[in-house]
Amino acid sequence: MTSEHDTWSARCVETRTPGAAGGPGKRIGRKASTAPRPDPTTDSPMTMLQAESQHRGHAIVEQVHADLKNGPLASLPSGSFAANSAWLVLAAIAFNLTRAAGVLASLVHAKATTATVRAQLIRVPARLASSARRLTLHLPRDWPWEPAWQQLFAAAHAPPAAA
Repeated sequence: MTSEHDTWSARCVETRTPGAAGGPGKRIGRKASTAPRPDPTTDSPMTMLQAESQHRGHAIVEQVHADLKNGPLASLPSGSFAANSAWLVLAAIAFNLTRAAGVLASLVHAKATTATVRAQLIRVPARLASSARRLTLHLPRDWPWEPAWQQLFAAAHAPPAAA
């Protein structure tokens, strides 16, 4: 890009999703119904791979912010600073625990949003029964997320690792 006063150079950073068998992929961030947006440009001295890594890092942070805004921060109290502060701390703790549960459950849930983990693994339509001083949890029949829930349960109730 040039102007009459000075000259500077920039390069275009284009993000693509991986294609089948390692081939070229589709561009991400565009919808067919919207007008095309220009790709991000940078004048950073970083190499292309470093710039792409930094771009993906920013995308992950934005994903976390969106996940929090769609979850506990959607009803953030605004009356007092102390209430907002406490709510934010509890939201961060709940977010981290939900993400950890997703990672322990399965690879699918490790990449899922917290809303998906809550809907599929935490809000379980189960029945608790007691007999002979033992509690039994009856999970739904043909429940598609039972293996992931069982893996999470086994990981959470496993004895501690030997030191």
